[in-house]
Amino acid sequence: MSEQELPPWLKEQLARLQQLQQNLQAIMMQKQQVELEISETERALEELKKTTSEDVVYKIAGPLMVKSDRDNLIKELEEKKELSNTRTVVLGKQESRVKENLKEVENKINQMMHMAQGGSQSNKFNQPPQ
Repeated sequence: MSEQELPPWLKEQLARLQQLQQNLQAIMMQKQQVELEISETERALEELKKTTSEDVVYKIAGPLMVKSDRDNLIKELEEKKELSNTRTVVLGKQESRVKENLKEVENKINQMMHMAQGGSQSNKFNQPPQ
């Protein structure tokens, strides 16, 4: 069966499935980027905590390295890590929701296809199952 032969209700569900798959991929990429950011922040915190308050530390600000206060920098990085962890939780919930929607749409498509193949194809194939 070619794409032109597909009934409108099936085309609609397939388009929805494709959109959900794209959304899931985008969410997973964002989550991966945030997890990488968390990892980098943790490594920076570990190194920063090895220093003493008398040591000179620098912070990268765009293309520059600026002298910074160690304690303020630790506080800043811990806040950044906390925000990133919260963002990971939110992205995880979004990922779960989209996966559930994907399963629902896949099941609906399978059900529609099964019902369409079960009866008279000329009548059932052009109408969505009830």
